[in-house]
Amino acid sequence: MKPDGKMKRICVIDGQGGGMGSTIIRKLREALGDSVEVIALGTNAIATAQMLKARANRGASGENAIVQTAAGADVILGPLGIVLANAMMGEVTPRMANAVADSPALKLLLPLSQENVQVVGVVANPLPHLVEALIEEYLKPYLTREANAHV
Repeated sequence: MKPDGKMKRICVIDGQGGGMGSTIIRKLREALGDSVEVIALGTNAIATAQMLKARANRGASGENAIVQTAAGADVILGPLGIVLANAMMGEVTPRMANAVADSPALKLLLPLSQENVQVVGVVANPLPHLVEALIEEYLKPYLTREANAHV
């Protein structure tokens, strides 16, 4: 919860078929239930629809939706490509990548990319293991710290 009593807003951003975003949202719901608001932001309508099926609270698609919503997020989750202009076969526009990078939200990015980008020092793990680490090692401790900071 935020100090104003509202739930933390977690934005999950994905593109193409929305498979990674859907996996993240399903695991978020398993781990956190309905204690957080999950917003599905798809670079396209198919990705958004898949993330909504995974139990996101709300969803929107396209550049303007991502630009406007990223600014008010508490946490942004997604693949590394969401901060790379023209990633995901061009679905991530420069304006989208900039909005995500400029957002004051905590950004937890999975090092999976179809782009010609390698993150040095990162061990290649399967998506389920990466999502588990994202939630257990990064998101839950962050949410706990934030809740304790406002008590």
